[in-house]
This record gives sequence, structure tokens and C-alpha cells, in this order.
Amino acid sequence: MKSTLRRAAQAGVAGLFTAGVVLLTAAPAAAHVTVSPTVTSANSYTVLTVSVPHGCDGAATTKVAIKIPEEIISVTPTVNANWTSSKVMAELNPPVKDSHGNEVTQRVSEVVYSAKTPLPDDLRDTFELSLKLPDTPGKTLVFPSVQTCEKGETAWVQVPADGQNPDELEHPAPGFKVTEAAEEGAAEPSPAADVALTGAEGNAAGAESGGTSTVSWIALAAGLLGLLLGAFAVLRPTITRSRGTEA
Repeated sequence: MKSTLRRAAQAGVAGLFTAGVVLLTAAPAAAHVTVSPTVTSANSYTVLTVSVPHGCDGAATTKVAIKIPEEIISVTPTVNANWTSSKVMAELNPPVKDSHGNEVTQRVSEVVYSAKTPLPDDLRDTFELSLKLPDTPGKTLVFPSVQTCEKGETAWVQVPADGQNPDELEHPAPGFKVTEAAEEGAAEPSPAADVALTGAEGNAAGAESGGTSTVSWIALAAGLLGLLLGAFAVLRPTITRSRGTEA
């Protein structure tokens, strides 16, 4: 009986180990730099939260450069006490008119955050950008971002080609899709939180915010199923002998 229980325990440990390995393997793929808009409606003002979940292969983050889509003219960064922010400007040719009728000759092409104290690999931080979305419902806005660390850098700039599986990308660029403008008096649609770009036609929720991804839950369920099957395989001879004795 003791040997039987020992084998069952070993099978249980093996099943849980398998589930743990799959979960740990799946987790890093979800830890992307992401962008989360408060509003996605075309021609609306929104605040984007850019989330940086970790450093570069263990190295602390010193700078994050966020490229702004050409359709966006003006960006106002929110103050972050641990970072200094700067804007990189680009000439507009031809100039455009703003909402007040003023001629605008430059646009913000990039926002750069430089750390006063490097952000450790095991800590996360967020940056907020206030801007007006373009009147382009259905278009995916991409914000390629380069994360510079004390050692090396990670370029979150990959965009899937037509027909490519976005899950194949190692360093996807953050982004989201602009939705139809809300009708007057109607509630704004609720945007997905912590969005990482998954293709030119849609978005996927990033799991770096601390939640457990669908893949992780599936992996856990598979591991638990393996645990049950392993235990049953070990105990089956004992159960069969027991029934034979009772007969």
C-alpha cells in the first residue's frame, strides 16, 4: 500500500511539474510593452497608458522612446516623477489646421522618457499620453517603442504581415484599433485594457498586467488532467484487486 501511495504521489508531482513548466514557458510571451486607451472612438480625446513590465534580459530600463503615428499631431505627456520626458518634432508639409483654426507646421513624432533612476527588471512602470484620435474608424494605430536598458535594448516594433499569425512575433509593437465615433448622447465603447498589437485588423489583451492568460489556464488544466490520469493509472491495479477480493 505504501508503495502504491508513493507512486501516486510521484505521479502527482510529475503532473504539477508539467503544468508549472508550461505556465512558466507561456508567461514571458505575454509580458509585452502595451498601450491602453481610455477612449478609442474616432475624433475623440483619449489618454494612453503605455506599460513597461520588465527590463532587457534582466537589465534595468533607462529610456523608453515611443513613436507616434503620423495621423496624430499633438501629444501631451503626463509627468512621471522618476522620468524626464521630451518630444521629438517633425515638420508638416503641407501644414494643417488645428481645432481652433490655427496653422500647425509641426507634429510630435516621438515621445522619449529618460529615467532619473534606472527601472529595475523586477518592477514595472507606466507612462500616460494625452492626445486626440484621428477621424479614421477601423484603422489600427501602431506605437513602435524602443526600450533601452543598462545593458542592451528591446525594440517593440514588429508588425505582422498580412495573413501572419501575430503570436509568432517576439517583440510586437503596441497599438489599438480606432472605433466608430459614438453618437451624441451615447456612451463611449469600453476599450480593452493593456493592449498589445496583434495585427492590422485587431487587438489582443496583454497579460503582463498581472492576470493569467487563456494559454496559461489551458496549460494548468492540461497539467491537472495529467495528474488525475497518472494517479488513476497507479491506483487502478489496487482497485481491481480490491474488487476481486470482495467478489
